[in-house]
Amino acid sequence: MERRDKINYYLDLAEVVSKRCTCLRRHYGAVIVNNDEVISTGYVGAPRGRKNCSDLGICIREKMKIPRGERYELCRSVHAEANAIISASREVMFGSSLYLVGLDAVTGEYVQNSNSCSMCKRLIINAGIEKVYIRDTNEEFRMVEVNDWIDNDESLDGTFGY
Repeated sequence: MERRDKINYYLDLAEVVSKRCTCLRRHYGAVIVNNDEVISTGYVGAPRGRKNCSDLGICIREKMKIPRGERYELCRSVHAEANAIISASREVMFGSSLYLVGLDAVTGEYVQNSNSCSMCKRLIINAGIEKVYIRDTNEEFRMVEVNDWIDNDESLDGTFGY
């Protein structure tokens, strides 16, 4: 058996973390790594103490037929990236990488053209994270330099990158 490359290894960890998701639409997992050390993990779920969509059996955005990438303020969940960020101190995140995997909750297939939402991008920028690796297939991924999100500020032109 061939040894797994390091980036896919961390993406595999993010995929395992995504199995804890409680969203009825998408299962996302995030892992933050700095100096080859896992700093924190996060998955999509309701804030502590609140009922999850999986417990309620309903997704309000699905019920309202809201397309992917729109009206996140209606979602009762905290995104995987945000949960990973709030579980670590900024000093250990500075210069780190975030590994993100999204799976369709029904089919289990990788979410195509996956990306962090505009809210999570702002959190990633402020956390001091330098790179985001996003899984496209079991072997393929994209790497985003967080500085690109700073230089190409989507909030100025209305292209929110969903």
